[in-house]
Amino acid sequence: MLTGSQTPPPEAHLLKKPKGAPQASSSPLHPLKSPGAIPCSVPFRHRPVLVLSLLALQLLLLLSARFLHAPHLLLRRRSHSTRHPPAATLTDNPCPSGRIYVYDLPPVLNADLIAACNDLSPWASRCAAFSNGGFGPPAADLAGVVPSSLLASWYSTDQFAAELIFHRRILNHRCRTADPSAAAAFYVPFYAGLAVGKHLWSSTSTSGDRDRDCALLLRWIKNQDPWKQSNGWDHFITLGRITWDFRRSREGDWGGSFLYMPGMENVTRLLIERNPWDGKDVGIPYPTGFHPRTVAEVSEWQQFVLNRNRSTLFGFVGAARSGFKDDFRALLLGECGRAGKGRCRSVDCGGGRCGNRSAETLSLFLDSVFCLQPRGDSFTRRSMFDCMLAGAVPVLFWRRSAYVQYRWYLPGGDEGREGEWSVFIDRRDVRSGAVSVKKVLEKIGEERARRMREKVVEMIPKLLYSATEGGLGDGMQDAFDVAVEGVLRRFREKQLRLHREKDGRV
Repeated sequence: MLTGSQTPPPEAHLLKKPKGAPQASSSPLHPLKSPGAIPCSVPFRHRPVLVLSLLALQLLLLLSARFLHAPHLLLRRRSHSTRHPPAATLTDNPCPSGRIYVYDLPPVLNADLIAACNDLSPWASRCAAFSNGGFGPPAADLAGVVPSSLLASWYSTDQFAAELIFHRRILNHRCRTADPSAAAAFYVPFYAGLAVGKHLWSSTSTSGDRDRDCALLLRWIKNQDPWKQSNGWDHFITLGRITWDFRRSREGDWGGSFLYMPGMENVTRLLIERNPWDGKDVGIPYPTGFHPRTVAEVSEWQQFVLNRNRSTLFGFVGAARSGFKDDFRALLLGECGRAGKGRCRSVDCGGGRCGNRSAETLSLFLDSVFCLQPRGDSFTRRSMFDCMLAGAVPVLFWRRSAYVQYRWYLPGGDEGREGEWSVFIDRRDVRSGAVSVKKVLEKIGEERARRMREKVVEMIPKLLYSATEGGLGDGMQDAFDVAVEGVLRRFREKQLRLHREKDGRV
């Protein structure tokens, strides 16, 4: 595991060519007679004057015809220049779904948590992990693994850093407003994952410790006017850990109880793993190590992984769980070992070794056509996104690992398109010996596997988080853009329903 719009086209009527001015007529009904056709009845002494007059008239008509065409040419040039105007000129409202107000929270709820980064883990300092706005330290160990031109965009990013990444980006969002009365959405930059996470592994922490900052946030925000007006339905928050870390239902159980606290029932939450039965939970990609700054960098990486010569059919990065009965990861490691040379490679992450082996794990994914993705400590894994970022096709064994998690990002669900970018093998068939992972993947064939990898590579931009505060630009959306657009769309639809109900139309 690695640690580490388009603008709409101009209106059609603006592109229509204006009608040209009429040409000087050459119809037989209006002949332009030459001097040779002058009637002989004109006295000879007046003929030179008449000839000069006719020549002047012809010259005048020719000049008039040219100038009559000139407006047509100018209008055509002007209409041509509107084909690609700046985005701002194409719409009066650059934020059609509304604007976002970002709360300025008491520092104890975000900034102070980062300032006390040495206390976020009972084992070691987390200061380096959450440096660089949440990206972590540069991934210098990837030199020689990724193109040198892209090395500066790779970091050792922590999988739980989404709260910091979203906060930095949303402060610079084009639709942010400082006026709450003008906002359609309200962002709450509370670092709940850090506030709860620092107590999860402490032997001296209590349930009260895990809930203290969350309760403080709710007491504070319930006194804010926007909250009072909506009771939180137009508010959203990023939680950097999985949903289950905030769903303690009984005293003494795991995690905090933030999502069960009164007031949180209406808030939309962006999480790296959602509860499939809670519509307020929205799954977002785990942060990975690649944070490009431009569309060009993304395109270069896509070409790199798509054209990669992959020498291994499938790979697996993970560790066996000796304390688990019939551990599925151990079963996959065994199958990988029996597959034979050139069929499967693995990186054993036992003892936490993968945290410092970014180069080895990324190299494995870059060399593999498929990557095995069993469930992790929960149903999802950061490794699936590392795998897809490297252009490999994920092989899943639990549907809850992806298909019901990331519907704003991964084709599937009701569309039935999971097979375009992934392989699903029921874990029960693997356990029973009825199915061989190796044989299933061999049957897919090179051509279909190529199409699947192309689909994965096409999806890469929406699975990563850009390092540029304003996003990648040129209409390319990253994971942050998809999330914010989805939230604004959700709130707008809710607002429209409320208006219809108020008007008595529902």
